[in-house]
Order: sequence, then structure tokens, then C-alpha cells
Amino acid sequence: MEKTWRWFGPSDKITLEMLRQIGVEGIVTALHQYAPGELWPEADIRALQDYIAAAGLRWSVVESLPVSEEIKYAGPRRDALIETYKQSLENLGRCGIHTICYNFMPVLDWARTDLEHPMPDGTTALYFDLVRFAYFDIKILQREGAEKDFPQEVVEKVEALDRTITDAEKEQLVDALIVKTQGFVNGPLGDGDGSPVARFRALMEPYKGIDKAQLRENLRYFLEAIMPVCRQWDMRMCVHPDDPPMQIFGLPRIVCSADDIRWMLSAVDDFHNGVTFCAGSLSAGAHNDVEAMAREFAPRTHFVHLRTCSLLPGGNFVEAPHTNGRVDLVELVRIFEREGRDLPMRVDHGRTMLGDEKRGYNAGYSFHGRMLALGQVSGMMAAVQNEFKKQ
Repeated sequence: MEKTWRWFGPSDKITLEMLRQIGVEGIVTALHQYAPGELWPEADIRALQDYIAAAGLRWSVVESLPVSEEIKYAGPRRDALIETYKQSLENLGRCGIHTICYNFMPVLDWARTDLEHPMPDGTTALYFDLVRFAYFDIKILQREGAEKDFPQEVVEKVEALDRTITDAEKEQLVDALIVKTQGFVNGPLGDGDGSPVARFRALMEPYKGIDKAQLRENLRYFLEAIMPVCRQWDMRMCVHPDDPPMQIFGLPRIVCSADDIRWMLSAVDDFHNGVTFCAGSLSAGAHNDVEAMAREFAPRTHFVHLRTCSLLPGGNFVEAPHTNGRVDLVELVRIFEREGRDLPMRVDHGRTMLGDEKRGYNAGYSFHGRMLALGQVSGMMAAVQNEFKKQ
């Protein structure tokens, strides 16, 4: 597998020179200056590609070419937005960039209640607390019918939390669950056009009445529309699993399980319609046998995210070290190395450590934490490759 790294462009505090020195081979990035739905001009793609090449690296994966919300909920501009998307794909293909990571999650890319959860060793990690998540949904977002989506014991704990939670804790939940996340999706949810919570409610509004079956059909429509361009330019679309792999905020989620992935791959049965195998997202669901899923879906996997979570009591989970957690990453390396393809792989969601917290990095995208993870995974890869040589 090719060792890659998610990099947020020339303004990223982690420079390409730093990445070259720690063994990164390929860069995972995007034209972050363009909003979802806007055309990516070929000239701008080449300019960033040349910038990366000048540092001795290559642009291996686009993460991501965002799918507009209006495509996901089938709004009136869907077909026009798909045509723009197809042109961006063609422009990327002309530049020799063929792997596109994207997601079909309504409104949110991922959800965590704590972006700096303290760990016993002094590091911090991304953390999901089901009760605090439910508190945000029921008490802050005040979504109609939210109480029905949680077990009764969780709702009771929400009521108890409501008697003790501070305003600062409420603000922290808003920041972690929607402000930081929306920075990855639709830009910052600032106060200019109303509160972040009000703006988030507005983003959710078009999905009223859209269930899992309808969202699946909208994904099928999108994939069928872009496949001719993908075949022409060998563009490998790889959907990212939902993170966490469950319904949240009453929004439908359609890439949460093995059955979901089977449906997507069979609905548009083309090699160019594939998967980003994110072991971390999948491992956050107790229903997922991640190693078995890797074996089943390896032939249609075009990009690999190697990380893992630890499941905790009460529906909570935490990002685990890359050598720990519920997924055997060494076995995943074996599975994907056996594919015999130059699959791009990146480590993901490293711990915050050794001063990372002072550098202003994006949540989950620390330098030292990911550097440690890359070293660990590189060792796994070397050991597995040595195993294969001896067979």
C-alpha cells in the first residue's frame, strides 16, 4: 500500500517538507477554496499538483470532491450540479488523479462530543458520549421526536444532566458536534447569519420526509449519472462509511454496515464504484465485523483508512491507538496487501500529543499523533511484506 497523508493545502501548518521527512509518499487533499457544487478548474488542479510534486510527493487521492447536499436530497438543481461534478471529475482525470473519496452523509461528515478527551497517558483523543450526544439532540437542537431515538435510560440520564450541565459545557457540545464538523463540509457556522444551531437546523430541513430507501435511490441516481465519466477517465469513486455508523439527528444514513455496502456495490455494479475502507468509522459500530468486511470488500476497495476505535459501556466509544482497539490492523494490512494493488492508505485521527494542542491543527489531524501512527503502521506493513516473502 502507498503511505499517504491528509493535507489541507498550502496554508496547512503541517508542511509538505515535514511529510516527506517522515516517510509519506502520497498526498490526500482537495481544492478547499471551492464550495461544494462549484467547478474545479483544470488549471487550479494542475497548480496544486505541481506544488505537491515540487516537494517530491504526488497527489494520490482527492478527499474530497464534495457531493452537494442538493444532490443528496434530490433538490431542483440536482442534475445541473451532477453535470458540474462530472466536469470536475474529467478535469481531475486529465491531470492523472484517479481516486476520489467522497461521502453521502446528510449534513454531517462525522460526530464526536469531545475533541480533546484526556487519556491516562497524557494525550487526548476524539470521544463520543451517547448521553451528551442525546443531550445536544434533545435539549439544544430540540429536534422534534428526538427522545424516541434513544433508550429510556439514556433519556433519563439526559434529564439528570440537564440539572448540572454548565453553559460552557453546552457551548463545547455545539462546537464539537456541529461547528468544527461543518468546517469540513459547508464552511464555518458562525454567528453572521444566526446562531450555529439555527443554521444547522436549516441545513437539516430539506431532509424532512427522506428515509433510508429514498437516500439510497438518490445515491444510485448520482452514481449511475457519473459512471460513464468514471469509466472514460478511470475515476475510482470510493464512498466513505458513515461516522459513526448509525442514524443521527433523525437523518438517514446508508453506509453503516456490510449490508449497506453490499447494496451500494450491487446497485451500481462497476469497479469504478467502490469503497473507502475506513476501519475506524466501521469499528465504532458494535454490529460490524470489520475484519470480515475487509475480506469481503477488498476487491472493490480503492482507498484505506487505517485506524480503530474502542467501544465503551453505555454506547460510548473513543479513538484507540493504532496498535490497540477492537480491530486488528495487522490483519487488515494482510488483507489489503494481498490485493496486489497499489492501494493508497492513510492513518487517521491520531492522538493529540507532544504540543500538538498548541499548533491549531484540525481536530483529529495532529502531526505528532499521526506521525506515531504512521510509524506503527509502517512497521505493520514491513512485517506483513516480510511474511509474504517467506511464504
